This record gives sequence, structure tokens and C-alpha cells, in this order.
Amino acid sequence: MDSLKLIALDEADLAVVSACLQDAVFKTGNTAFLSKNNTFTLEANRFVWEEGKEKKTFERRRALLAVKQVGSVKSLGVNLKDTDAVQSLLALRFLPADEAPAGAIELVLSGGAVIRLNVTCIEVQLADIGGGWETKFKPRHPLGG
Repeated sequence: MDSLKLIALDEADLAVVSACLQDAVFKTGNTAFLSKNNTFTLEANRFVWEEGKEKKTFERRRALLAVKQVGSVKSLGVNLKDTDAVQSLLALRFLPADEAPAGAIELVLSGGAVIRLNVTCIEVQLADIGGGWETKFKPRHPLGG
């Protein structure tokens, strides 16, 4: 499969990026907020969902998420100083502000944790930055009762 390269400029685009990053894992130390450039970056090992369901083995790839137009970063339930802590990304979601196109992009993590990026508009890039490797384990999400 070819390397993934996506750009999101609206909520519909962001939903596609979110689907591609579902179940990505990363260390907290692989995030950075470059305030001078108003950019938040995250390097993660993403699960390759787009390969289909027929395969007996699965794949992960190293990917880089870059969120631009970021004014500030806040977190809940994430110790940003624990750089070796492993996080599991469940979804990206956009929360519009009173004045469009501003709002917040939330990185929803397992365990109820969230990284919130306050943005002036949606400008997100996702790209695979390395080859894939095989994994026998497909992420599962048991239904709560």
C-alpha cells in the first residue's frame, strides 16, 4: 500500500483523519507544541484500518500528525512531563467556537484523557513517515453494559 498523506481543512476532512488515527499509540514525549510556529505535532504508530478486514495479519505504520493554527494546548488526564507514558488515541473531534472558523480540536485518548488544541481554524496534516510492520493484534473495543 502507498503511504498515507491527508490534509483536513474542515470537520468532514477531520473525520477522515480521525478514522485513520483510531487506535494509534504514542508516547507523551512524541508530542510537541511549537508556539513560535503555532503547530502541534504528534508522532504515533497508527493501525492501518484502510487495508480491509480480510487479512489474517494486520499492520501499523509510523505517522506524523501536524495541527497548525494552534494558539494553546491543554490536557486533562495526561501528565505531559511523563514522556515515556504510552497513550492510545481514540478519535479527533472539533468543537466550534462562537466565532467560526475558530474552535478546539480534541485528541480523545483512552481512559478519559484529552489533549485540547485551541485553533483559529482547522488545518491538519497526517502523513506516514515510515514503512509498516506486521502485527497479529487488531484493536478491539468491547461494548459497555
